[in-house]
Amino acid sequence: MLMDRTYCGLSREDYLQRIVDFHNYAAPGVVVGGMMVDAARRHLPEGTLFEALCETGACLPDAVQLFTPCTLGNGWLRVKDLGRYALTLYDKYTGKGFRAHLDPAAFASWPEIAGWFLKTKPKKDQDSDRLREDIFEAGESLLTLREAQVTPEFLGKRPKGAIAVCPRCAEAYPAMHGPVCLGCAGQSPLARTKARPRLTPVPVEQAVGRQALHDMTLVEPGRSKGAAFVKGQTLDAGDLCRLQRMGRFHVYVQDAASGDEAFVHEDDAATALAGAVCDSSGIEPAGAPREGKITLLASRDGLLHIDVERLAALNSLADVALSLRHDASLVKAGEPVGGVRAIPLYIDRELLEDALGLAAGEPLASVRPLRKARAGALITGTEVFTGLIEDKFAPVLAAKLAPLGSQLAETRFAPDDAASIARGVRELLDAGCDFLFTTAGMSVDPGDVTLQGLLDAGLEDHIFGMPVLPGNMTLVGRIGHVPVMGVPACALFHKTTSLDLLLPRVLAGVPVTRALLARMGHGGFCMDCKRCTFPHCPFGK
Repeated sequence: MLMDRTYCGLSREDYLQRIVDFHNYAAPGVVVGGMMVDAARRHLPEGTLFEALCETGACLPDAVQLFTPCTLGNGWLRVKDLGRYALTLYDKYTGKGFRAHLDPAAFASWPEIAGWFLKTKPKKDQDSDRLREDIFEAGESLLTLREAQVTPEFLGKRPKGAIAVCPRCAEAYPAMHGPVCLGCAGQSPLARTKARPRLTPVPVEQAVGRQALHDMTLVEPGRSKGAAFVKGQTLDAGDLCRLQRMGRFHVYVQDAASGDEAFVHEDDAATALAGAVCDSSGIEPAGAPREGKITLLASRDGLLHIDVERLAALNSLADVALSLRHDASLVKAGEPVGGVRAIPLYIDRELLEDALGLAAGEPLASVRPLRKARAGALITGTEVFTGLIEDKFAPVLAAKLAPLGSQLAETRFAPDDAASIARGVRELLDAGCDFLFTTAGMSVDPGDVTLQGLLDAGLEDHIFGMPVLPGNMTLVGRIGHVPVMGVPACALFHKTTSLDLLLPRVLAGVPVTRALLARMGHGGFCMDCKRCTFPHCPFGK
């Protein structure tokens, strides 16, 4: 009988009461969630120590916490919110388990359930009692259950690591989050009270003999835009008509400022932020602030390296702005690389301190000098080794290195044989090369054994393949402290490839990770224009 069934070891009445006590009402999502827990748990071997993974944050985690020992607090329940109504119970040591999901294909005979779950029926029109009855009657026929293996990131404990005290809010937080806690990095769920100092404008006629509180901009359409009056300038009678032509009939003057220590003038804020960004970073301010803005210049040649996540966090704060050129841009000393600005005339001192905290520690933006490499190239391919065709790779590599201040010092050739390739690599290292290229031999043909030869020679930490066209078959790694790049054959035919994006980064010592390569897929398609303008084009941006 339907009423005699048990759910998570409870009678129907006790099952519903347990849900009400915890969730406040018998939500259909929790009702069916308990059935999902039952189905998955029943298939686990007796005595399995299990954990739970929910793919939604709505209702289902409550069912897991109600009917298993797994909770968010003890860390045995993890939520990866993919928006799918699914859960997996799995062996906490092996990751093997069972995944149950609510399957829309099973709704054909249950229109009330379909209307609720697929949101085709407004909530006010749903019959809650009928819906609950249908869920109990349909039971586990609504579910699809299959074996599953969770990924390693969901196995084992997730240690917080070292604990730091945030210099801004003085609260403890995991040091791995950065120089300040995530709340002070712009991710706080609490709204900051917007405040502004009390400023009293005075009619321009009363401003004669008094000092301007801030730069005042004159815009001449199509001709110029700049400060016609600067902070601290004493206004005289001759300035009245000019101010009025600029549309300034009231102005702020220094002796009418509030003097409130809780706020910082735009120029002082810009100076402080520029100082934090420029500290030991290869970047310097172009000069004194104008209109609350300071342009930033490269103080040396190199690669502009930006912590993009911290930049976004800083710019998520109100009232300050840090604008920079694209990450990984090659720059020369003296070139503009960005600018800082305080947006209102006065900003909250606490907000400025938050921005300075985000800019503290490891440079948020820096110009990393390119080392001058003595590179060696191992040209692979039996057809080149035997002289059947002439090598074209060495000139290409030399031409890529020269503008970056490096040289191709040694070239060796090897047939499509792993042992010969490994031997050639060792010869280049013995010749004093501190940067290695290998060419081609990393596709899907039987003779493509370059990777195996590199591994035999001691290749470590290698990543093969990246989402950039042309250049998918690129390899990066190291042998000891010597960087290794495997250059695909496309570099012979295309003017611009993944090599042009990666080589400056490697010479600048930027760690090349799978995450970095994955992000390069955005903007990683070369249009192969008839007239190439790289790097002044979208490729690699």
